[in-house]
Amino acid sequence: MNSNNPLKSLDHWEDDLLERYPEKKKSKKKDDFRNYTDSERQKTVSEFYRLNHKFQTYEFVIKKEKEFLSFNKRKMKVWDAIDFLNTLVDDSDPDLDLDQTQHLLQTSEAIRNDGHEDWFILTGFLHDLGKVLCLFGEPQWAVVGDTFPVGCRFSDSIVYPEFFNDNLDIHNEKYNSKLGIYNENCGLENVKMSWGHDEYLFQILKPHLPLPALYMIRYHSFYSQHRENAYDFLLNDQDHEMFEWVKKFNQYDLYSKAPKPPNTKELKPYYQDLISKFLPEYINF
Repeated sequence: MNSNNPLKSLDHWEDDLLERYPEKKKSKKKDDFRNYTDSERQKTVSEFYRLNHKFQTYEFVIKKEKEFLSFNKRKMKVWDAIDFLNTLVDDSDPDLDLDQTQHLLQTSEAIRNDGHEDWFILTGFLHDLGKVLCLFGEPQWAVVGDTFPVGCRFSDSIVYPEFFNDNLDIHNEKYNSKLGIYNENCGLENVKMSWGHDEYLFQILKPHLPLPALYMIRYHSFYSQHRENAYDFLLNDQDHEMFEWVKKFNQYDLYSKAPKPPNTKELKPYYQDLISKFLPEYINF
């Protein structure tokens, strides 16, 4: 096992989320989703977060922004980027053999079936596209995982908070107080988040999608806030309003997985038209 990539697949973290945040309103059982033995998941996800919490410092985030937010890695059409992402499928996934396109389509089709707006449907289809970071050499702990603010004290509501003991920022007086470098209710637009696929894709798409869509993309992994309200002291009124959209989206992201894959060939023309409505033909990654 690669010491920098302890998860067996990128969806291993999402499987763990299903156990941490079960949806009481849904009747699906655990076995309806991708599943590993509990002990194996616990071990691999724990190791994943040990690395994540150790290395996700404020300075690390600044470094990654400089490295990736010039968007000079590759120029692609969105569908080509999704095909590119499909090379991340891992044969070790024991239950569902679904590629990234199928997961994205399951999410977006669930949103579509509930009659939501076209931008909401497109957001469901695009929300994990930032995982192309793995194909640019990023380790898994810098691509997926629960996200959280850096530059202030790490909340005990973040999964595996004990692993932050190895993070250099907890020894830095600039960053280890409740507010750190921020002001009370400064708004999340002024807060640096841990680096990963959420932040990366948000930065790529922010000129093209409406504000609720951008919040969904940027904060759908920010569980310590949209499930625990641990960072209310940083949020402003706009954030509180927009997080209702994040919570709505989260239900589709986590609970739309099913063993029967969507028909990609039949759905592709609809999504190509939807993409062209909001995005340019080529995107710089």
